[in-house]
Order: sequence, then C-alpha cells, then structure tokens
Amino acid sequence: MTIAVPDTLEEALSPQWLTAALEPRYAGIEVREVIPGPVVDRVSTNARFTIVCERDTPDGLSSSLCVKGYFNDQGREARSVGEREACFYRDLAAGSGVRTLRGVYADFDPATHHGVVITEDVVAEGGVFLDADSHFTPDQAAESLSQFARLHATTWGRAQWAETTWLKPKLDGALRAWGADTITARIDENLNGPNGLRVPAEVRDARRLTEAYSALVGTLQSEHASSDWCVIHGDAHVGNLFLDPMGAPSLVDWQLVQRGMWYLDVGTHIATALTVDDRRRSEKDLLWHYLDCLASHGIALPSRDAAWRALSRGIVRGFFLWGITAKVAPHLIEILLHRLGTAVADHDAL
Repeated sequence: MTIAVPDTLEEALSPQWLTAALEPRYAGIEVREVIPGPVVDRVSTNARFTIVCERDTPDGLSSSLCVKGYFNDQGREARSVGEREACFYRDLAAGSGVRTLRGVYADFDPATHHGVVITEDVVAEGGVFLDADSHFTPDQAAESLSQFARLHATTWGRAQWAETTWLKPKLDGALRAWGADTITARIDENLNGPNGLRVPAEVRDARRLTEAYSALVGTLQSEHASSDWCVIHGDAHVGNLFLDPMGAPSLVDWQLVQRGMWYLDVGTHIATALTVDDRRRSEKDLLWHYLDCLASHGIALPSRDAAWRALSRGIVRGFFLWGITAKVAPHLIEILLHRLGTAVADHDAL
C-alpha cells in the first residue's frame, strides 16, 4: 500500500503517519511517540525529531531522524522542486554509491509534486553541515570531487536514466519561469548592491551574465545531444556539503539533480568551496584529480586542454545561480559572489 505524502509538518511528525511511512522498510515498527527537535524553516522545512517505538527501534534504523518537505506558505509555492530530491533518494542514491544522507523514506505526491524525504539525523551522530563561512581545504575539495566523480561515473551515458522524467535537464528553469528581464534585475541587485562589493568590476554586469548564461544553456543542449552526459548534482556549491561523523565530505540537497555535463558540478564546486587564493593555487590539480577519479571508474576522458576550457562553463553556472539568489544570509551570498565572480574574471569565462 502506498501512503499519501504528508501535507503538513504536523502530519509528518505524527506517530500514525510515521508508522505507516517506515513500515514498508522496517516491518512491524510501531511509533508510539515523536519528540520534536530543532526546525529550520526557509523555503523548505527541515525538522529534526526523535522517535520512540512500542518495542525496540528496528535494527538498522536510528531513532534520530530528520524530515524535509515544503510545508510553510512560501514552500507551498515551490513544492514541485522537492520531487527530484525525493526521487533521487528513492531511486538513485543507493545505486550511485555517493556519500549522502541515509534516506529511510522518500516519495512525492503525483498531483502536487510535493516531495518529502526522511533521513537519519547526521547532526545527532556528529555530522556538520557546511556553508561559505566554513573552513574547507584543497585536500577536502579533492575528496568531495571524488564523490561527484562517483555520481557522474555510475550514471555516465546510462540508458537506465536516459528517459527518466525527473532527471530531465532543467538548466533554463529560472529563465523560463521569470524571463530574462526579471532575472537581469535580480542579478543587478546582487552584483551592484552590498552583496557584490568584492565582485571584480569587469564581470559586474548583470545583462552580460544573463546573456552569457542563456548562450551557455543553448550550447549545453547541443552538447548534451551529441556527447556523453551523466547525472549531475546541479547545485554543487559548498553549502550543499556536510562532513559525516568521520569528517568525510558528503553531498546533500538534491533539488536540481538532472542529466547534464560533468563540468557544471566541478566548476561550481571548485570555485565555491575554496578561498580565492586556495582556488588559484589548486584548481588545476583538483581538476586533474577529478579526471583521474573518473578514469578509475573506467570513463574515457576528454583531453586536459578541453577539460580546462570546459571548467569555466561550470563557473559561469555557479555565478548565475548565486547572482539570482536572495533567500540566503547576505554575508554568505557576498562570499560566494566574490569567489565565483573572481573565478569568472580569472578564466575570462563570460
């Protein structure tokens, strides 16, 4: 029996719904009590909680869990973005072998496309979520790039994922939803306001960035049709990482997972994860490391010259996404616009 995706946080945290949601994987479970924990409520709602079962918690299931859904007024307007993440945890995460949160429930409502995911609470286990303020070294970036390489390699050109609807490329989603003029105005507000103070002057041009990204989308659509694609994370900035309890970088937040080209993840990741100085010193070595990881999985590689040129496209992707970002703490937007804008200028990527 398929259980309905919860419409409210109260429903998601009810013993009755949790029992039904967890029972297919943990036969005989009966949740008697739910102890609420901290809630982070932005567009999505992330609520940590603890379950108490009538009998012992089933083997293989932590009693400390976290639910992610789109339950608040703002989130209800964006519910469909949760579908991809739910499908990733339900259908792809385990097979990819990538280090991510361990999902125990994931599904979406076919009418509203509202996706809801329950994972084990990595914070309760000692994990740490990162953001642009976090100290992250080139050695750690090499390890996180190995995880992107694993995701890419295990899905590289695979017929299994070629027609999957929820993996349909969505690089032009914001452009289609808002239009070029609205996009340009949002970028201009960021680049020429307080968030853009450290963006190099030569790339602080909102119209130019919109046009460059629009052209890139067209190029990518052609390349996707003629080249080996893979499944990409789609939003590979440093804030979508956590350190697991052993300190290993791991990937999180899969709302933009889709079929695409490897360099979109790699360029965005290298340019956001490191300070400008660390990126300048290590970006070539990190790119070669990523390619070596791909090769270790049996993937035929582009030439180093072609890979280096492609890297700048991923940097433009990241600069565009953070150029339109508003609902994040301003000091984090400022840090990432500085890093990405400087990388765009260094690579003459526009």
